[in-house]
Amino acid sequence: MANIIDLDITGMTCSSCAARIEKKLNRVEGCEATVNFATERARVAAPDGVSADDLVDVVKKTGYGATHVVPEPAPRHAEHDHGGEHTTGGHDHAAVADDAELRSLRQRTIGSLVLAVPVIALSMIPALQFEYWQWLALTLAAPVVVWGGWPFHRVAAITLRHGAANMDTLVSMGTLAAFGWSLWALFLGDAGAAGMSEGFSLTGSAGEAASNTYLEAAAGVTAFVLLGRFLEHRSKRQAGAALRALMELGAKDVAVLRDGREVRVPIGELAVGDEFVVRPGEKIATDGEVRSGASAVDESMLTGESVPVEVTIGDTVTGATVNASGRLVVRATRVGADTQLAQMARMVEDAQASKAAVQRLADRISAVFVPIVIALALVVLVVWALVGGLGTAVTAAVAVLVIACPCALGLATPMALMIGTARAAGEGILISGPEVLESTKKIDTIVLDKTGTVTTGAMSVVDHSGDEALRYAGAVEDASEHPIARAIAAAARERFGELPAVSDFANRPGVGVTGVVEGRTVAVGRSGTAGTDAATVVEVVVDGEVAGTVAVADTVKPTSARAVAELRRLGLTPVLLTGDAKAVAEAVAAEVGIEDVIAEVMPEDKLAHIGRLQSEGRVVAMVGDGVNDAAALAAADLGIAMGTGTDVAIAASDMTLVRGDLLVAVDAIRLARRTLRTIRQNLVWAFGYNTAALPLAALGLLNPMIAGLAMAFSSVSVVANSQRLRSFTAASRRS
Repeated sequence: MANIIDLDITGMTCSSCAARIEKKLNRVEGCEATVNFATERARVAAPDGVSADDLVDVVKKTGYGATHVVPEPAPRHAEHDHGGEHTTGGHDHAAVADDAELRSLRQRTIGSLVLAVPVIALSMIPALQFEYWQWLALTLAAPVVVWGGWPFHRVAAITLRHGAANMDTLVSMGTLAAFGWSLWALFLGDAGAAGMSEGFSLTGSAGEAASNTYLEAAAGVTAFVLLGRFLEHRSKRQAGAALRALMELGAKDVAVLRDGREVRVPIGELAVGDEFVVRPGEKIATDGEVRSGASAVDESMLTGESVPVEVTIGDTVTGATVNASGRLVVRATRVGADTQLAQMARMVEDAQASKAAVQRLADRISAVFVPIVIALALVVLVVWALVGGLGTAVTAAVAVLVIACPCALGLATPMALMIGTARAAGEGILISGPEVLESTKKIDTIVLDKTGTVTTGAMSVVDHSGDEALRYAGAVEDASEHPIARAIAAAARERFGELPAVSDFANRPGVGVTGVVEGRTVAVGRSGTAGTDAATVVEVVVDGEVAGTVAVADTVKPTSARAVAELRRLGLTPVLLTGDAKAVAEAVAAEVGIEDVIAEVMPEDKLAHIGRLQSEGRVVAMVGDGVNDAAALAAADLGIAMGTGTDVAIAASDMTLVRGDLLVAVDAIRLARRTLRTIRQNLVWAFGYNTAALPLAALGLLNPMIAGLAMAFSSVSVVANSQRLRSFTAASRRS
């Protein structure tokens, strides 16, 4: 069985670097690797005989740096080890390294811009050119090209030593060629003479090579590319911050009950079965069950739901949520990597680490693009040297090298995916991978499970014929565990407070319950009287006389009707699928605005109905939350699981909604489609930019400095377009 090994990669500057590392890792026998340029991480499925150190060595021999992301061990149980691993190991190290690189980039960018701007001004504006201005320009440009451009030159040298080339190779060759030619013109040509004058042109036309410098091109390209890389790196850091913030939501320590005393211990020492105390305002340390106390719990940081949830004894709570009011004692049921928070973080990280098919195509193009560009630049140099002189040849060749950098192409998909999945996680939407985005665009039918999806899944009293009937029914039903009985008892207790005691209680399966309340014989059972189609009506008989009826139903969630209307606006046909009676299903469907109803379906037949819809040519999404939905969720073209449901349903789905609100399903589809649209916009821009700009540069119609600025702008524009996903407004938050 393959082991999953994660590596943090350093030294990558474009998608061709990622493609090259991926290719080398995939050559290791039995390994399947994915390298993501945006997250700067490699994920490798490796056989037992291949260790993380082996993979690190492969990356280093390829010319890049790598560190193993070591999983944190799960806490030990008092009697046994509790399996599982944290995915957060290595993130602190990566974040520190990331910050150091960002600081270095900022310093080089600011320094280079400060020095390059005067060089550009002197070279562009003849009025500023005093007698020996070119030597001042050289003095200012030299640190920019050497110190500012050092990251490009260093990586270019390393990759060339390994027989490869990447974006840094293009930038390094272009700037060094322009700078080297300028040195030759100044020291050996006529450009160093007093009174030498230069003008500026948007095109690459130039005069005699020996009489012209290209210092503004060398300094300007270096400064502009550094600026683009700094903005790109900062945006990648911000995009990754959402995942880091999610991982760091949890409590750091916890007050565990030991022999009746509270002992505060680090969160890593908490084990399944431990009971711990949560005071008002504190974070709940891990997933668990309330053993004593009652409170309101703020789940907004995980679910996006602003209204606190009331919990009491027997209710489940989620780690990282905040206890808003009362004191709680909670029994830990899941710890470490098994908690909902850890699973959420892992799903987001997995989605960001994976690649869409379109990105794999972009990576393959980038891998061969750089060598082709270098060859093209040499051809341009030779041709222009023969027909237009060395000056024009140098400017055209440098422009080709600089303009062709495939940065935007490498960022197009991963940046949008990174920000989109992080934004989705903030709304309680977990997307399993980039292929899901394609599915959301294609679906035309959405099948909704009724119980727990469209309805609350909990029975409640919707009508009763009188207080006496409700009070007596509640007293007798309080002794029963049947869902209908619990709903009647809860409604009676809410209305009357304490209920009278019952004696001689008897449960008659299929008939009802009987008992003696306050000396009177009470029988509660299924009534022959019809209520609403969606309700079950029970009859209350006191001392042989009918005292009244109570109607109980699984109520529709408040947002379901609006969600169905929103799904229609997205071009989807909603279908209600349920095992309930047809009359009940049709009543619920009518209430929320669904016309297509499939009722009285056995759990094992749900899969067949999904298949039937697909055989009709429909592309089907399925929303469900139960064990009996798992097969249908897996078979649907897009499976969406309510996170309030069972683990098996969640495991079978493509998307998980942390909140049990159908409006969040609308948000999930809208955000996924918007992310996909952003990826396509980015790719169109990146491909179009290189396709249009390369011929201009080759024909000598593009000044190298303008090429550098345009190349930097292309990357920044892709990043900026991806950042627009942060402004997504959730329908579930709009009133």
